[in-house]
Amino acid sequence: MDPRRLDKALERIREGLRKEGGDIELVDVKDGVVYVRLEGECRSCMMAGLTMKNWVEKTLREEVPGVKGVRAL
Repeated sequence: MDPRRLDKALERIREGLRKEGGDIELVDVKDGVVYVRLEGECRSCMMAGLTMKNWVEKTLREEVPGVKGVRAL
């Protein structure tokens, strides 16, 4: 997995989350699974689960070869 591609993809995701008062932090990457932490307004949002699955995970899997999944901490 290319760390530069991961950083670029996360930065695009951050731009969208910041518009809603949130952010995302990369915590770790192990065996193709990206561990992240939602911050700000996104941390307590009722839609956080959908955001993680339908946007964050989908984007990372499409843009970063080797991503097998995304887990929120």
